[in-house]
Amino acid sequence: MRIGVLGAGQLGRMLALAGYPLAKNFVFYDMSGSPSAGLGEVIIDRDGRYLDDFLSRVDRVTYEFEHLPVEVAEKLAQQRPMHPSPRALQVCQNREAEKTLFGRLGIPTPQWRIADSAEALADVARELGCPVVAKSITEGYDGKGQAVLRTPEDAAEAWRVIGHPRVIVEQFVHFTREVSIIAVRAEDGDVAFYPMAENVHHEGILRYSIAPAPGLSPQVQQEAERYIRALLNDMDYVGVLTLELFETEHGLLANEMAPRVHNSGHWTLEGAMTSQFENHIRAISGHPLGNVDPRGLSCMINIIGEHGDTDRILALPYAHLHLYNKAERPGRKLGHVNILADSYEELVWRVRNCAQFLPGSPEFKSSLTARG
Repeated sequence: MRIGVLGAGQLGRMLALAGYPLAKNFVFYDMSGSPSAGLGEVIIDRDGRYLDDFLSRVDRVTYEFEHLPVEVAEKLAQQRPMHPSPRALQVCQNREAEKTLFGRLGIPTPQWRIADSAEALADVARELGCPVVAKSITEGYDGKGQAVLRTPEDAAEAWRVIGHPRVIVEQFVHFTREVSIIAVRAEDGDVAFYPMAENVHHEGILRYSIAPAPGLSPQVQQEAERYIRALLNDMDYVGVLTLELFETEHGLLANEMAPRVHNSGHWTLEGAMTSQFENHIRAISGHPLGNVDPRGLSCMINIIGEHGDTDRILALPYAHLHLYNKAERPGRKLGHVNILADSYEELVWRVRNCAQFLPGSPEFKSSLTARG
């Protein structure tokens, strides 16, 4: 089977690496002009001239990121099986549509409003009560296109910084921690749920993911599974879907979802019986889903900006290094390290030991370290 991937970054790279043992071949369609997959066949097409050529080379289509033209996805879906569907792409590109869907399915979210001017943003900030978070309706990721308003008087500057004609304004959430759940749905409707992960962000970028999330009650896991199952079924979704959530004293609040394999699921490469990448390939290819049980305790460390001392990391017997074939640049995701351990206490020590070889890694703080 020949699988076409829209996008040619690290997620596409890891999808291919998971698919090759299943006798899949990969063709990447890159619209950025700077592919980094480093394997398979890559078609670079910034102007949309080679879409038919791409289609002629593939049997099925998927995508590694959601910021691509919906009309391209819709054209492809008319001619080849495409998973996830263009509808999932359309919803996840638009925060207003996403929050509206959450509300219709009974998935709780922070209170939110829409503002279409700096003046309207100030009014909404007064209505919801500061602090509030303003986000661009489209195109935001890794903290980009966002601003926190401490007072309504911050509206003019926030509007200038975000630079979009419409923003979604969310009431600030006093959360215990950030978590995510990753699920995969097969063509026949079978669904599997990975254990939830606890996520630690720094300057808007994910830096650490711990799985299974420590101290998580079975009820919270079941609550998250109920929410993401509703999304999967409503969209007739096939493949991996990620739902990011805030854990609060009063339960879970949904932040956003991603229609793809996700950074917070990279721990599954060594930490689960079947990785998110292999399960995505299984799902979109019409195969049975793989076992999602954890192999133990894991923490993923993102490598941002600089590669650090890779030889020292490779010498650690409990560390698994994944590099993305990218040049160093501030804020750029260059790779990740998966750390495995048999206890959370051991995991904390190993994560901190590894992080010292990664320049710029923030201090590892989580619910584990908060316990003392």
